[in-house]
Amino acid sequence: MGEPRGSRAMFTFLASWVRPVMNAMMAKEWRGQERLPRGTGMIVCPNHVTEIDPIVVGHFLYNQGVMPHFMAKASLFSVPVIGSILRVIRQVPVERSSAGANRSLEAAREVLADNGGIIIYPEGTLTRDPALWPMKGRTGAARLALQTGAPVVPIAQWGAHEVFPRYARRFHLVPRKRARVLVGEPVDLSEFRGAPLTRTTLDAATERILDAITELLAELRGELAPTERWDPAAKQQTSTGRDIGATGGNAGDPPSAEESGAAS
Repeated sequence: MGEPRGSRAMFTFLASWVRPVMNAMMAKEWRGQERLPRGTGMIVCPNHVTEIDPIVVGHFLYNQGVMPHFMAKASLFSVPVIGSILRVIRQVPVERSSAGANRSLEAAREVLADNGGIIIYPEGTLTRDPALWPMKGRTGAARLALQTGAPVVPIAQWGAHEVFPRYARRFHLVPRKRARVLVGEPVDLSEFRGAPLTRTTLDAATERILDAITELLAELRGELAPTERWDPAAKQQTSTGRDIGATGGNAGDPPSAEESGAAS
């Protein structure tokens, strides 16, 4: 099995103009590609520091022959043109109702069965951590992994935020920046498989995924990660949206862009 012909053709068309733009904007440093599973679908879990992260990760995966499929807000599928493109390239709509959640799961299963990559940001939105380390996560990636048995591939990326800082109004292209991507070994979730999908199980599996991402990011940054993960609720911050509050700081220009479309 594999990506349907129509979807692959649309990916090829989009890549024909997205890749040259990305190559012009940023140099690339990609490591760990050999750790990507082959011949199987996978759940890809990157850290999330700026709105252009999905393009960076999608670019990386496409170049490795893995078709990138994001969990996208269901409302985007109603937008003219954009909605049609999302459907053709089989992005996965996220709906909040029980019936909608079942449809999302089935769509994700189909992508995984065709050896595609489902990209889920475990943090659910741009990190609130003022130092841009992964913050406390949501359980969507862990839930999908335990429901489907698909391998979870952690990815750390760093550098795109220098081109477009978190919630920025403009790009910073000069001097030229470098987008760095590091792939880790699939996360071992074997101890959680077969267990009831309780909050305790899902939280523990999510922490395991975030630990793997944080370790990779520490290697990329050449720094020690904080011993305690940033928790927006404990810092009186909202978990989504542009207003990160005084305790959260800001790594870029004043807020203006909307939060990531990745969902958990």
